[in-house]
Amino acid sequence: MARYRMVRTEFWKNPIVLEEMTPEDKYFYLYLLTNPYTTQIGIYRITKKQMAFDLGYSMESVNALMERFTNHHQLIRYNPETRELAIKNWGRDNLQKGGKPIMDCILSELKDVEDLSLILYVSASIPKQEIRNLYESFYEQEMNLTSDPVDKKPNRTEEEMIDDTFVTRHTIRGQKQKEKENKKEKQKQQQNIYPDVQSYSNLEPSLSVFQQSEEVKEIIEFWDANGFGISNIYAKQQLLSWLDDSSFLQPKEMILKAMHIACANNKRNLGYIVGILKNWENKSLLTVEEVDSSEEYPQFEHKARGKAHSFSGGRVIPNEFTLDLTAGEEL
Repeated sequence: MARYRMVRTEFWKNPIVLEEMTPEDKYFYLYLLTNPYTTQIGIYRITKKQMAFDLGYSMESVNALMERFTNHHQLIRYNPETRELAIKNWGRDNLQKGGKPIMDCILSELKDVEDLSLILYVSASIPKQEIRNLYESFYEQEMNLTSDPVDKKPNRTEEEMIDDTFVTRHTIRGQKQKEKENKKEKQKQQQNIYPDVQSYSNLEPSLSVFQQSEEVKEIIEFWDANGFGISNIYAKQQLLSWLDDSSFLQPKEMILKAMHIACANNKRNLGYIVGILKNWENKSLLTVEEVDSSEEYPQFEHKARGKAHSFSGGRVIPNEFTLDLTAGEEL
């Protein structure tokens, strides 16, 4: 989203700002609304030390101002453990319009919030019903997910604690696969919170949902730097879907591996990459190590092989054909 924040002229007409705030309070409030750590959802992570540095204040002054805005003005909430700050009236001033890009960005940023109570705190002041519903339903859904009882494993025997060799490669692989499935199930549940986010088919595809992920950033940077097509947003989205919709235990590494192979064979297109990934899935090659040790892997490396070329009006010359220039000559 845009790297700027709007402050409406009504800010100066607010009775709290007009009658209760000191000049220092107004300066601090404007900083909370416009600093570079703010987000589209009105909840962002910032430390008090960073505030003091940006404002040129001492830590004592920042602590006093935070206490004043939390308890006296009651305009913010701050979690000292997660370092997350929420602005009470953010939604009233900044979330008055919807649309797919806005909803995508909101959903992406809500997923990064650790203190879920802050989501409910900000949602109370959002005037647009569909956006407020997204906040509230996301909060309820996340609370349900985090409150699921965790299966407790029985205590291990003394023999098991001494000898850990019973943990085989297949057991570890099964655990990783289960973790992968649980992650995918949680993401599907989150998508069901607000299905209309994906229903704006008349708008240009957006990558805003993925912008917070480092693994996505790495894939996109490789794509853009190696000639796959910087402006091909749709192809990027299709490729990124393999991060969540595949059975790979190392999805990012597998995608990058396939892209390296595509570059080595000068096949810089989505279809070739997807073909490699599907082949690996069909053969249950779920990690880079398994691909490297598989006999199937060399089929993607054509450098050591001769290629059969066809010519118009002629026949294909087999790879094993050897031309003998002395054939037919009489000695």
